[in-house]
Amino acid sequence: MLDKTEDIKTFERVIDEFESMTRDARRVQEETLGRILEVNSEAEYLRSLGIDGRTDLDGFRARVPLVTHTDLEPYIQRIVDGDTSPILTGQPITTISLSSGTTQGRPKFVPFNDELVDSTMQIYKTSFAYRNREYPITSGKALQFIYSSKQFKTKGGLAAGTATTNVFRSSQYKSTMNAMQSPCCSPDEVIFGPDFHQSLYCHLLCGVIFWEEVQYVSSTFAHSLVHAFRTFELVWEELCNDIRYGVLTSRITAPSIRDAMSKLLKPNEELADLIHAKCSSLSNWYGLIPELFPNAKYLYGIMTGSMEPYLKKLRHYAGNLPLLSADYGSSEGWIGANVNPRLSPELASFAVLPNIGYFEFIPVKESPQVSEKVHAGGISRLVGLTEVEDGEEYEIIVTNFAGLYRYRLGDVVKVVGFHNATPKLQFICRSNLLLTVNIDKNTEKDLQLSVETASKLLSDEKLEVVDFTSHVDLTTDPGHYVIFWELSGQDIDDELMRDCCNCLDRSFIDAGYVSSRKVGAIGALELRVLRRGAFQKVLDHYLGLGSAVSQYKTPRCVTPNNSAVLQILCGEVVKTYFSTAF
Repeated sequence: MLDKTEDIKTFERVIDEFESMTRDARRVQEETLGRILEVNSEAEYLRSLGIDGRTDLDGFRARVPLVTHTDLEPYIQRIVDGDTSPILTGQPITTISLSSGTTQGRPKFVPFNDELVDSTMQIYKTSFAYRNREYPITSGKALQFIYSSKQFKTKGGLAAGTATTNVFRSSQYKSTMNAMQSPCCSPDEVIFGPDFHQSLYCHLLCGVIFWEEVQYVSSTFAHSLVHAFRTFELVWEELCNDIRYGVLTSRITAPSIRDAMSKLLKPNEELADLIHAKCSSLSNWYGLIPELFPNAKYLYGIMTGSMEPYLKKLRHYAGNLPLLSADYGSSEGWIGANVNPRLSPELASFAVLPNIGYFEFIPVKESPQVSEKVHAGGISRLVGLTEVEDGEEYEIIVTNFAGLYRYRLGDVVKVVGFHNATPKLQFICRSNLLLTVNIDKNTEKDLQLSVETASKLLSDEKLEVVDFTSHVDLTTDPGHYVIFWELSGQDIDDELMRDCCNCLDRSFIDAGYVSSRKVGAIGALELRVLRRGAFQKVLDHYLGLGSAVSQYKTPRCVTPNNSAVLQILCGEVVKTYFSTAF
């Protein structure tokens, strides 16, 4: 960390730069597009579209079509296979990022370069500066549940790994984090450990060892934080034994982790007794985090979108500690920073940084036919960053420095005001995650709301939904929705579950769904209750494919393309219920 005076000056400078840039967002956007086109002017893709070195907005809009990842896959595959010619970018791409794969059932290859690292660091600095103004931290440590998967070499010899892994392994990440934030409790060997479960255990152990120094607790996603403290409930006595005797449990077998932890772990009977007393005194683990870490000021991570279902449990662990939502981005790159950290995660918005990419927006209120015309080239319906309207929903189109041009990200966002001239966005849903059988269109958000409503029926039984997903079963006639629930308890009351199933069905209020159910065009909703640990098996499946916990998101709609995950879920079913609501 910098000293306190230097901290304040650094943070003020970052905020001043952001304020200045967002006041002139339109100019900055046009200049950013110009730089992207200039540095990539020799790219085969741009030359094939007849850009011919032009860097102006009109030429860009007239010649460059909207694309999806499928459209760019042939170009990206050539890069992966070792073609070093300027295909998508002026300079060769040397690193490939992998998406989590939870949406489409398989990871996507995404070009990654130094410019994306730079934009990541800019996002981190910006959000931390605003966060630190509200919750000042000038010393101590951060308990960060972050994990890096292995990088591997592609057929063409390029380094490939998850987007978070590529960032964590960059030299800029460590220098930026050390300069701007509290150092991590855990040594690098734990972060870059070969086994997630061993790394998680040691993150918890490091946090307990440095319990008085922990200033905040964070992870990439809220899911990872909940998973970490669910694990703590199971291993806390083992952690106390490690501390009491100064000997690491035999469950940690990775030599690199054992060596690093041996330098931290010393016999400390007094601390072991203290932690044991704290844990023994808690009722149902409420307020666990501030009890363990009394100097922690907040919890931090991505808590919007598909992470919202974990907030109830996270608040249970957090007690009176505030939850601060992290920034908005994707495997393809970053978009906006949270510059209003005191807002609850449900209200969090993200101010777009106008210099990290060029952004366009398709109005969601346009009919599907209009959207298809837009995709085909009728681009007059798109609007620029400073032309969006407050209160409206849009699909984001991204152009970045790593070779994505007018790329349909697939995210639907809502404009909830402006920070100076740049819009503040709230994530709504993924546009391609739809539950649909007939004329119904239910989004991930609709599913989430339905589960939230039905899960309230469980409170009297002290049960909770640990995790959930869905599937559209078209093998039946008519097709129907299948909802998978993993519950916190083993005793299942059939009458209660039937009530939950009916409530789930009634809570989908989409007019197309309701009318289709009433006339029998969609079959009765099916609720399948899973064994405890079912979603851990889904997580382990994705880890086995090379994904990292740092960017793992439970797939909310399991498609036929995700046959392996569907097979796991179906193999864990213990009870099945059908709705009689219609």
